[in-house]
Amino acid sequence: MHFKITSTQNPKVKSLLALEKPRERRKQQLFVIEGKKEIGLALEAGYKIGNIFFCDEIISAEEVSKLFNDDKLLIPVSKDVFDKLAVRENSGGMIAVAEQKLHTLDQITLSNNPLVLVLESVEKPGNLGAILRTADASGVDAVIICDPQTDFYNPNVIRSSIGCIFTKQVAAATSEETINWLKKNNIRIYCTYLKASKLYHLTDYTQPSAIVMGTEATGLSDTWVKNSDANIIIPMQGKIDSMNVSTAAAVVVFEAKRQRGFN
Repeated sequence: MHFKITSTQNPKVKSLLALEKPRERRKQQLFVIEGKKEIGLALEAGYKIGNIFFCDEIISAEEVSKLFNDDKLLIPVSKDVFDKLAVRENSGGMIAVAEQKLHTLDQITLSNNPLVLVLESVEKPGNLGAILRTADASGVDAVIICDPQTDFYNPNVIRSSIGCIFTKQVAAATSEETINWLKKNNIRIYCTYLKASKLYHLTDYTQPSAIVMGTEATGLSDTWVKNSDANIIIPMQGKIDSMNVSTAAAVVVFEAKRQRGFN
């Protein structure tokens, strides 16, 4: 185990803080995981963990050692240093640095009757995190983001997903690549769309299906609408014509799972 770090000017602390910047995460292909539960989920998913910083005023060295086999990775830090590193209030006294993985369509393994959630793009990391929680809770096969520059390792994605970024298959690709992949795998495309649409709960999702969501501001592009097998809509009872994309995703995905007997 390393000596305790008590200064925020320590090079290891500075290196971790640098990973708050997207450019530095891309350059180093590293990211930060905050929280004991989240670190555990990343380990279960096969992520390679580097240094693990822990505050021995919050969690004991003995407890941390029981969780991880390699004491050489463990770095105790003072409360002042940990407070500088931590964003969450309830991180359990642990922060880790891990290596990023590639997330491509050809890495996705599909079940015999897949259900896939597709997002043309995501405006806010918090929305993506919430959608990943829905994906985990519902058991969809995969979540695909049609934006090759998607930063899955944004701290807000990891935080808002409570680690579900590590529990589901995720991929980033262009819309064209995703459409071709879905058709190649004989997966029907259901686009959420305001015009010429069928009520979402009257649509049959019992066959291989992809539920496609656009942004709240602009909806789906013509590329998706032209390739849709059917357009679906959630009826709005108020004065607005849309809802938060993470909420809409949960509504439609759980209807699809209900039709499948939650299997």
